Amino acid sequence: MSSQSLTTPDQHAQTSLSFLHDLLGHYHPRNFAVRVWDGTRWEAEPGQSVAFTLVLKHPGALRKMFWPPNGLTLGEAYLHEDFDIEGELEAVFGLADSLIDMHWSESEQLRYGQALLSLPEESNSLTDHQELQVSGTLHSQERDRQAVTYHYNVSNDFYALWLDRRMVYTCAYFASLDEDLDSAQERKLDYICRKLRLRPGERFLDIGCGWGGLIMHAAQHYGVEALGVTLSQPQAELASERIQHAGLANRCRVEVRDYRELDTSAGYDKIASIGMFEHVGESQLPTYFQQAWRLLRVGGVFLNHGIAGSATQPVHNGPSFTDRYVFPDIQVVPISTTLRVAEETGFEVRDVESLREHYMLTMRHWVRRLEAHGEEACRATNKVTYRAWRLFFAAMAHRFCSGRLNLYQALVTKPNQGNSGLPLTRADWYT
Repeated sequence: MSSQSLTTPDQHAQTSLSFLHDLLGHYHPRNFAVRVWDGTRWEAEPGQSVAFTLVLKHPGALRKMFWPPNGLTLGEAYLHEDFDIEGELEAVFGLADSLIDMHWSESEQLRYGQALLSLPEESNSLTDHQELQVSGTLHSQERDRQAVTYHYNVSNDFYALWLDRRMVYTCAYFASLDEDLDSAQERKLDYICRKLRLRPGERFLDIGCGWGGLIMHAAQHYGVEALGVTLSQPQAELASERIQHAGLANRCRVEVRDYRELDTSAGYDKIASIGMFEHVGESQLPTYFQQAWRLLRVGGVFLNHGIAGSATQPVHNGPSFTDRYVFPDIQVVPISTTLRVAEETGFEVRDVESLREHYMLTMRHWVRRLEAHGEEACRATNKVTYRAWRLFFAAMAHRFCSGRLNLYQALVTKPNQGNSGLPLTRADWYT
């Protein structure tokens, strides 16, 4: 780093750039630039095209970003515009992972801490958004209701800006890298119905039905009698309107209800849980699968679709940005944990499929569509909420791309004296 290229009359700018050079000088490839509030730049490595530019908005920006040093601090500094990213937001997360995984030695803590604390406590904090403060026992019905309501009751209009026309808020299923989101989501809905081998007249339950896209598709194209449950009143109201408008009210309905409250005497031939599993929590996995077992008729099939953590990647302790601002109490577990609990309940595991790349593509569609409607999103909610969700989608796209997260569909059955009732091959899934 040449002194000539970083000459600045602002002492705080000099301190900030020296700190970044000390912290990131050995990061390779350094394919990003830095610009501080007085216009001074630290360019990318020679020969590297600039993937993004880190923009420090004021003299206290680095202090807001790195003190105390954790992912939540860094995320909140972005949220409140202490810094910004010019360029592709997803590209910054390779660097972010490196920073979060970094372990400072005692001497580094002292050196970095002195530099950060010498910067002013200035902040750009926006105050039009409040993180949720949930109360009660973790994953109790009341606390789950608070957490789910916080996430899904943001605004139906907000979700409609970036979801597909059916408002399917789960991983799509792409036939090609350039397929549009609407087509990929319709393919996903149909793929689930074919995996379950739905038949006319069967009773079908969707746990965590969102805005009703799956139950409507299943009733319309497969002739089932479908019930969807959600904890979000606005979701249920819009889903019911859509069902009525489609003329499907005699075959499907949506109720605001916790899955643990469902009447197990009703009996369902097929059950799906698509993108709800992340809300369950590891401590509640036995309850979750036991309830599905009781709800399912003998010979029935259950498709569980959910995000999975890695059994080998480290889990960072402490509050996370996602937990605080987007998905309270969300918890992902390795697929091995999920399958073990399912088997201990009595289910037979028949098929497990990873859709990791499909969720990467889905997240990239969502973040682009959200960015394209940024002004409308801010009007529907507020600027901090828009920035929180933009950051969340970009981070998730990176995590699925890098393998830090996965997405699995696990098909399990409740066998009838050893008879699964399933054909020998998957051929009918693909026809």
